[in-house]
Amino acid sequence: MVFKWIYILGRDFRNRSSKSIQKFLLQSNTYTLNQLETYQLKKLTELVSHAYNYSEYYRKSFDKKKVHPADIKKLSDLEKLPIITKSELISFNAEIHSKFKFKKTFTAKTSGTSGESLTFLRNEYSDSFNRTVINHNYSDYNVKPWHRNGYFWGFYSSFIHQIKTKCLDILQNRFRVFSYSESELTKFIKKLKNAKYLHGYSSSIYQTAIAINTGNLEKPNNILMVKGTSEKIFDYYQREIIKAFGTKMISEYGAAESGIIAFECPKGNMHLNMEGVIVEEVNNEILVTNLHLLSFPIIRYKLGDYIKLASKNTSCMCGKNHVILSEVVGRIGETVYGIKNSYPSLYFYYIFKNISKSHKLNLEYQIIQEEKGELVFNIASVLTRHEQKILDDEINKYFKNDIHYKINSNAEFKVQKGKKKSFISHIN
Repeated sequence: MVFKWIYILGRDFRNRSSKSIQKFLLQSNTYTLNQLETYQLKKLTELVSHAYNYSEYYRKSFDKKKVHPADIKKLSDLEKLPIITKSELISFNAEIHSKFKFKKTFTAKTSGTSGESLTFLRNEYSDSFNRTVINHNYSDYNVKPWHRNGYFWGFYSSFIHQIKTKCLDILQNRFRVFSYSESELTKFIKKLKNAKYLHGYSSSIYQTAIAINTGNLEKPNNILMVKGTSEKIFDYYQREIIKAFGTKMISEYGAAESGIIAFECPKGNMHLNMEGVIVEEVNNEILVTNLHLLSFPIIRYKLGDYIKLASKNTSCMCGKNHVILSEVVGRIGETVYGIKNSYPSLYFYYIFKNISKSHKLNLEYQIIQEEKGELVFNIASVLTRHEQKILDDEINKYFKNDIHYKINSNAEFKVQKGKKKSFISHIN
């Protein structure tokens, strides 16, 4: 009860729009697809008009494309507007920011694990909408935002920052690990006994599940929800996670600058947050428009992922009519350099997916490239000769003789700000 009131006081102080947003989300939960798209068009026209009037960058880019806010009369007219990338968000940061004077804004920053860190201002309504959408989806799993929870996320090495983080965690009834040593992880697992949900990096949750299943540790019995985010959730994670926590891991997809894009419902489908974003699939790439971020407009943002959207006719047993995101296939823009040719890092996704599908061999991996034509495949498990041959054959199928590679079994993975990337390249 104490943490409930701490949450309510904190919400009312920071996110005053949350109550009205929650009422709206309860209504929109039952909207038809046509009603959702009508709402999107209304917010899109408001956003484009605001961006044109208050953002120097967007006014210039719209004029260059010879498009005016009045030209946006239907959702498909979004295609008339220019696409923006993260490098442009960083390079033209000041010009993109709105000159409108908002009563309240918050400074937001992306993690920078992809090499580019972005800092921007988020208006109160946008910040409130994003937080309320998360809590709204939690309610599908009977989880309240003030419930006791375990958290895997980036942490600071400095003592001062650790103290600040721990104080914030206490206020939010949250606990996390500050190192992945065996003793710290054991302490974390013991605390899960009283937790209602667990969330954060999917690979860290998976490793925690393995530690519970293989050790003489008491399994937590009160977990209502396990949520993975920021990293891909592999199918083979689920067996260990269900065994450890009694429930599968669900997925949340989004980014600091785009907001929540999709959230998995209890029936196993990823529904787009259509009240908060417009998602386009162009050549299998995702473009995101944040409908409420007026202080730093994000319109047709190339987030850098390959995705697959389900047909609009696809229905879900949960009753929601929100479009379904079938799959987040992988990251774009990571180049693998061979001796003569270059390749997309998406190859790694297909190599290990094929191995899992054809041979029922599920491998946790991280690939490192230090030099052109050279790759190191780090595999978490110990491979038998037969398993290594399966991996050899699949690697050679994609890279032929254009790559020299080494396979390390029982390898430790590199972590950046608490997050494990599946491919790390040290080549510009």
